[in-house]
Order: sequence, then C-alpha cells, then structure tokens
Amino acid sequence: MDNKSYDFDRIVERTGTWSLKYDSAESRHMPSDVLPMWVADMDFPTAPEIITALKQRADHGIFGYSEPDSAYFTALRGWFASRHNYHVQPEWLVQTPGVVFALAMCVSACTNPGDSVLIQPPVYYPFFEVIRDNNRVLIENPLVENDRVYTIDFDDFEKKIVCNNVKLFLLCNPHNPVGRVWDRDDLLRLGEICLKHGVIVVSDEIHCDFTFGKKHVPFAALKPEFADITITCTSPSKTFNLAALQIANIFIKNPELRRNFKKALDRAGYSQAGVMGLIACRAAYEHGGDWAGQLTAYLAKNIAYLNEYLAEKLPLIKTSVTEGTYLCWLDFRRYNQTEQEINARMRSGAKLWLDRGGMFGKQGEGFQRVNIACPRETLRIALDRLYCEFRT
Repeated sequence: MDNKSYDFDRIVERTGTWSLKYDSAESRHMPSDVLPMWVADMDFPTAPEIITALKQRADHGIFGYSEPDSAYFTALRGWFASRHNYHVQPEWLVQTPGVVFALAMCVSACTNPGDSVLIQPPVYYPFFEVIRDNNRVLIENPLVENDRVYTIDFDDFEKKIVCNNVKLFLLCNPHNPVGRVWDRDDLLRLGEICLKHGVIVVSDEIHCDFTFGKKHVPFAALKPEFADITITCTSPSKTFNLAALQIANIFIKNPELRRNFKKALDRAGYSQAGVMGLIACRAAYEHGGDWAGQLTAYLAKNIAYLNEYLAEKLPLIKTSVTEGTYLCWLDFRRYNQTEQEINARMRSGAKLWLDRGGMFGKQGEGFQRVNIACPRETLRIALDRLYCEFRT
C-alpha cells in the first residue's frame, strides 16, 4: 500500500447516466427535483484500481464468454480470510449475477412450493418477494426493538420453525435496514436451533465490509456443522459500488446443497458471469483494501454527522444504532402521522426520496430508510431539507 488518500467529498453528476437512483424519478411517480437517497448504491466512483483494470480489459476489445482462473479465487480467499477469518475453498464457489438472484435460487433449490421460509422483519424487501413469488409460505420472526437497538426473539424463532415446519431461513447479517451486526452468541444460538430442526440457512452477507465498532462474523465460519447447512451470499457490489456489473460470489460447502443450487441456476438458464464483473471483483479484492478502509471511515463520520444533526435539530426523529451497512433507519413515529402522511411530506415538502419503512414489513411502518453513502455536502443538504419540513 502507498497510503494514497482518496477523495470522498467530490460530488459527481449522475443524472443522464441511466442511473436508477437519479434518472427514474418520473417513471416512479416522484417529483423531478427530489434528492434521491433511497436505493443502496453509493455516490462515490469506485476505487481507481478497479477502473484501471476495467479500462485495460476494455482496450482488449473482445467480450466473449468468460470463466475466471485460479487467480480470481485467490483474490476472494485472501479477502475473506484476512478481513473476516472465513476460509473458503475453490469448490465451494458458485457465481451469480447478484445476491437477490441467489436468494431466489436458494428458495427454488432448497424448498418446494408450499414449504415455509422464515425471515426476520423489518428486513430487505426482496426477502419477501423471493418467497411469495416462488409460491412458498412466508413465516415471520419479527425483530424486537428496544431503545434504538433490535434483538432476536429466540423463543419465537424456534416456535415458528416447529409450528410451521420451516425448511429455510433467510438471515440478513449485517441487517438491512436496522443496522445490526449480529453478535457471535446470537448467531450461535440461531445456528443451534436450525441444526436441531433441520433448517437450511441462507446468509446474506453483502454488507459484511461495512461495520462500525463491531466485527462481522460469517455465520458459516462459526462451526463446521453450520457450514454444512449454509449458503453464504457475498458480492463486492456494496463495498465497491459495482452493482451494475452484476457479480456475486456464493459459497456452499455442502456438496448436495451446491448441486441443488447449480441445478436451480440451470433451470433459470444462467451460466457464465459477465467478464467485466469478474475483472472488477478481482481488482477490488486484490487492490481495493485501502480504498475500502478509507471509505468505511468516511461513512462512520457521515453516520455520526447524521446522529448529531438529528439530536440537535430534529429530536423527534430517532435513529437505530447503526453497527453496519451505510443505511440508517429513521423513526418518525413521534410525529403521530400515518406512513402515507410522512411519505407525502418527505416527497412534496422535504423533496427527499427515501425508502418508506413499510416496504420492509409492517414492523417498519413509521420508519424511513436513508442511504448516507454520499459526499458530506450532499448529506448536509438532505438534512437541511428534512429540517425545513419536519422541525417543530
């Protein structure tokens, strides 16, 4: 490392770039002048080292079917071993175009129509979709909120598994949207219950590189028995802002689970990953560590800025303690207004585009999810707009 300093304060114009975040307001029935802080991509250009690798491949000029060589896996193995003490093997690896796609494949591969799948709302809304749209039964083990921190109701978790003959559990760690980085003891307790009742665990760990004051613990790394029942879903897309390059790395130790997962991919008609995603991922994990470290420190300061601003100027808005991700969970319930009323004020008054809490389950009603992965000045503008509309 050369101790290069990266500039995360630079504001980059994103309109007119086919950006879902910035160019879809009209098609999604939002005012054209809203400031978008909803979908989980960042307003930072990716690491320069990744851009260099992509340019070099673009200069080659041929973009045929591609499969990565051993150097690709070596980059993955080094990243997860050094940062998360997760020691993956080459045969475990399966590539998909994204983690949400992988979640849908897990539901297809590990359950049959009519089987029960458990989630812990409020949770990332595609968790609901991949269950319902595949004709599985959605079972909820709601998280418990107390003084801005969410915890797991383990008694309810096991009861729901037993009473509904749950086959599959979708774990979100770090948790989107409530920001929890689950403790080792929490994960051990979840795992023992799943082992006891024969439940397969799909662990969505896409936000694993963004933690603040806590260390991410990969579920499958806790015990060999856990690895045997787990499909671990990872991607460089959140850490390095690469969502459009469509690459996810799925680790499945159990050969039978892996065969079933690959069969689901075959049924979906998916084979090789896109070469630019592969190039970007390898460059990220080989050369992007310093950039990611500086970014995490910047995001931590953004979270602190948000919390301080709200505490000083908008004390009715509370935030959950953000231990991980760059998504903050804002509680508007003290305004004693419906979600529809809060949404209308957010859209038409504050001119902000956030994700409404109800998207994450009924437990999210009264909340809003905000993406703080942006230059500090953008965050300041957003908070000033929020203040102008919601000050009392």
